[in-house]
Amino acid sequence: MILKEKPDLILFTGDLVNDRHEEMHDYIDVFNRLKAPLGVYSTLGNHDYGDYVAWPDRDKKHLELERITGKRLMTPLQKANLENLKKVHVQLGWKLMMNEHQIFERNGEKIALLGIENFGAKGNFPKYGKMQDAHPGTENIPFKILMSHDPSHWDYQVTKEYKDVDLMLAGHTHGMQFGLENPYFKWSPVKWMYKQWAGLYENGNQKLYINRGFGFIGYPGRVGILPEITVIELG
Repeated sequence: MILKEKPDLILFTGDLVNDRHEEMHDYIDVFNRLKAPLGVYSTLGNHDYGDYVAWPDRDKKHLELERITGKRLMTPLQKANLENLKKVHVQLGWKLMMNEHQIFERNGEKIALLGIENFGAKGNFPKYGKMQDAHPGTENIPFKILMSHDPSHWDYQVTKEYKDVDLMLAGHTHGMQFGLENPYFKWSPVKWMYKQWAGLYENGNQKLYINRGFGFIGYPGRVGILPEITVIELG
């Protein structure tokens, strides 16, 4: 379906797996078919870091180190899992954006694409993303697109500190895989945690679009919130 759209650029905003890089083994030959003239770019979502796995090396020594530092630290096995997942992006032919940007030019016009690691402002999700690394060098580019997995990042930082970001693309909520949508009404329980949770939102000249996701976690399906491929046409 994506290839039939003949996209100039394909963007993936994170959560390639639920927990472990091995989950992608059976899907490499599916997703590596995604091609576009300007490339395929991706970012990491909260699930990609393996934070929800009881890694066996998260032992007493590791817990003591966390107590001393006052923050959750990745174990060696967790770090290895993340590095292997980054290699999956390479296998797919995707450019994984780790707090960086890419500038595209066509017919004398320029667009900057920024991609950061997961940055969550709710639910104690880690703030791995670093806009201070991704943004420099794009100041004079007239149109900027930001890929940031968690939509709470928009209100927390983007609309306050980076008002020159024209469009932010996010995911994360998955519409909670449950809700009701029709041309007149949109509702999901996830709205009680996320002010922006699916579709298009605006704040002045800035826009946020949240994709409803494709897969699932927990319940193996969706009720009322269908899988989504978003097609965006820039005029």
